[in-house]
Amino acid sequence: MHRLRTNRLALAGAVVLAVLAAIALLAPTLAPHDPLQVNLPNALLAPCAQYPLGTDLLGRDVLSRLIYGARISLSIGIIAVGIAMLVGLAIGAMAGFYGGWVDAVLMRLVDTMLSIPTIFLLLAVIAIIGPSIHIVMVVIGLTSWMGVARLVRAEILSLKEREFILAARVLGASSWRIITKHLLPNAMGPVLVSATLGVGGAILTESALSYLGLGVQPPTPSWGNILNEGRIALGVAWWLTLSPGLCILVTVLAFNLLGEGIRQRLMRQD
Repeated sequence: MHRLRTNRLALAGAVVLAVLAAIALLAPTLAPHDPLQVNLPNALLAPCAQYPLGTDLLGRDVLSRLIYGARISLSIGIIAVGIAMLVGLAIGAMAGFYGGWVDAVLMRLVDTMLSIPTIFLLLAVIAIIGPSIHIVMVVIGLTSWMGVARLVRAEILSLKEREFILAARVLGASSWRIITKHLLPNAMGPVLVSATLGVGGAILTESALSYLGLGVQPPTPSWGNILNEGRIALGVAWWLTLSPGLCILVTVLAFNLLGEGIRQRLMRQD
């Protein structure tokens, strides 16, 4: 973070994400209304003093739903990327370290996964299992690890021939210790950049799934299903689509700026 201070865009992204995280954590305190409370007489009210971002089709406060939706969208993005990182690190490390037939088999698995359109795979799995918050997290994570695996494999192939790895072998270190204590820590720089950028992508994927009705299910608020609800009344209630759209835009942009800043710093160190 000290090195990122000189990169204003990356610092701005970090500040925005810190604010969003604080909003998500303090949602019960910050939300002016109950996000699930139905109030039909107040349906489709334009932004006003009582409802700064207006109300939806059921009279629920849009601002409160966006604040609680930040919890859902951010948690899905972070947890999904965490799952993708774990799977990608494990497969990439094994492929790069052991090489030979292990590398060939695992890379063919990666190629097979990459050949399947991700959105169709997501739709198929969720349609079969059923949509829910936890299913969305797991499915997004298990369909987005391939890039991480390739990145880690490339880093391991470069690192395993260096002197400190040869010294560890001479000292009798086990393969597990070499991978976990020497190779993976030194390969985490590019992986961190990929993870930062991946959270933004996972939030976009969740929003797309919720927009299609296969993501987070109502009445639980997420930015994607708020956007989907606003589509119905787009001609008369512009605020229902503008507000969640801006939230998604700002969040994804902040993650991308932070990831780009980290990438530039790592390139300068190299």
